[in-house]
Amino acid sequence: MKTYFSFSPARSEMTVFGKTVSLPRARAGRMAVGGALVAGGCLGFLPVLGFWMIPLGLLILSQDVPRIRRMRRNFAVRGRRRERANGPSSSEKSAQQPEQS
Repeated sequence: MKTYFSFSPARSEMTVFGKTVSLPRARAGRMAVGGALVAGGCLGFLPVLGFWMIPLGLLILSQDVPRIRRMRRNFAVRGRRRERANGPSSSEKSAQQPEQS
C-alpha cells in the first residue's frame, strides 16, 4: 500500500505525495502557516491564490489540532478500507500481469 502523507516530528518534516517540506518546529509557527494556507485557500478565486491551499493547510494544522487530526485519520482509514474492498487499481493490475502478444 502506498503512503501519500507522513509527518516526522523529530525532523519537523512533512511528506505529501513524495515531496518533503520542512515545517517550523514551534507549534505556533505551524499553526500560523496552516491557518494562513487555509485563509488563503478561501480566497482561491483570486489569481495568485488557489483552492489547493485549503487541504495543505488542514494537513499542517492536523499535527497540532486534535479535531482536525481525527478527521484526517478517519479519512485515511476509510480510504484504506475502500482500497481493500475494490482490490488493486487498474495500474497495479497492469503492472502485475505481463503483456500478451
